[in-house]
Amino acid sequence: MFYVEMPIMIVLLATGYLFSIYLLLALAKRNSQKTETKDTNVSVTSNVTEAVNGQ
Repeated sequence: MFYVEMPIMIVLLATGYLFSIYLLLALAKRNSQKTETKDTNVSVTSNVTEAVNGQ
């Protein structure tokens, strides 16, 4: 590898690194939103069950 090509390689590696961080953050955000919706569904179900049973 020639030293002339080194700046291009650095830019490509940095771009790949930033893209992978972006994907990991997007995945974490999506998983946290799924967890929040599951928790609200469980609480709504328990409230409806209590109301139907008259408790």
